[in-house]
Amino acid sequence: MSFHRSRTARTKSGALLASAAALFSAGLLHPSPATAATAPSAHAPTHATAAVLDLDGTGRTPVIHGEDGAYDTASIVKVDILAALLLQAQDEGRQLTAAERKRAEPMIRRSDNAAANALWRQIGGASGLAAANQRLGLTSTTGGPGAKWGLTRTTASDQIRLLRAVFDTGGTVRRGTGGLDAHSRAYLRTLMGQVVAEQRWGVSAAGATGSRQALKNGWLQRNTTGLWDVNSVGEITVRGHRYLVAVLTNGSASMGDGVALVERTARAAVA
Repeated sequence: MSFHRSRTARTKSGALLASAAALFSAGLLHPSPATAATAPSAHAPTHATAAVLDLDGTGRTPVIHGEDGAYDTASIVKVDILAALLLQAQDEGRQLTAAERKRAEPMIRRSDNAAANALWRQIGGASGLAAANQRLGLTSTTGGPGAKWGLTRTTASDQIRLLRAVFDTGGTVRRGTGGLDAHSRAYLRTLMGQVVAEQRWGVSAAGATGSRQALKNGWLQRNTTGLWDVNSVGEITVRGHRYLVAVLTNGSASMGDGVALVERTARAAVA
């Protein structure tokens, strides 16, 4: 049994390293400079906030655990980028083109950064994201500067608003107004349910064993401190109820520590 635990730990560690390597190759993740001034501090504080909404309950206000302050999104913003693209296509009375799908699908399923770069430009960057978010009901999300979509700032409660736009029932949708239509919501749900195996950590840890889960994770090492932002958002099933869960964290000394913090926070929030 101890061998099995060790093998599992090595497998998960290898998956996390592979995920981090993808960001290094895309130029969005930078190794910590080899100086004491920028090395992670053993006593650096970590912060975590979780928001939880029972979609099958009676309320529509999420329960917040921790301070609902702003965090950098890292790659969880890719859900928002695709939502903005889908809204633009809806307004034009069309489905996504084959070229758009060729970028959207790897952007969500395996967190492809080159695809995100292209779609960020296509939606109009931060201004395009802001226009979409106004329609989707987000109030505390600000797009990253220039091409730096991963430095978009958001709150856990705003991520629940975004998840509701994807997983809840939609209201009236007309061209140029309203949120995501049924086809757009189904497309995003499907992609979030098909994330590659090595990226299925995060809020999924709070879900019932064997239940269907849909999520998107984000991770980013700050090149000024070497510390990690690690986030996870999605829909899980617990005790027969569908829950929307958003966990945002920063200040972890390693990606593995950040993943553990996200999963620990998600379990406590849902419990």
